[in-house]
Amino acid sequence: GPGLGDRGDNGGFSNPNIRVVSGATPPIPIFRVEPEFTDAARKAKYQGTVEVTIIVDADGNVRDARVAKAAGLGLDERALEAVKQWKFRPGTKDGKAVPVYAQVDVTFRLL
Repeated sequence: GPGLGDRGDNGGFSNPNIRVVSGATPPIPIFRVEPEFTDAARKAKYQGTVEVTIIVDADGNVRDARVAKAAGLGLDERALEAVKQWKFRPGTKDGKAVPVYAQVDVTFRLL
C-alpha cells in the first residue's frame, strides 16, 4: 500500500524536509504523490530516508530529480517516482518565480 499515513504495517511517509541551496525562497509543496513501500523493505522491516535533489522550475514543476543519498531495497526508485510528480509553489527571488535547486528528504517508516 501507499507509504503515507497510519495503515498498519504498510509504512509511513513523513513530510519532506526541503532545503534550498540557491538563495531564493523555498518552493512549497502544493501537491504530493505518496511513495509506496516496497515488499522487500516491508518484509525486512527496513526503514530509511532517501535524499533527493531536485530543481523546481518557475512553474512549480520538478525537474532533474536524482537520488543523492540512497536507502536501498527499492525505496530510492519509489521516492524518485513519487517526487517527480509533485507540484510546488515556486521559489522566488526579488519577488519573481525562479528555478530553485533543492534537496528533499523522503523518509519511509513502518507504522
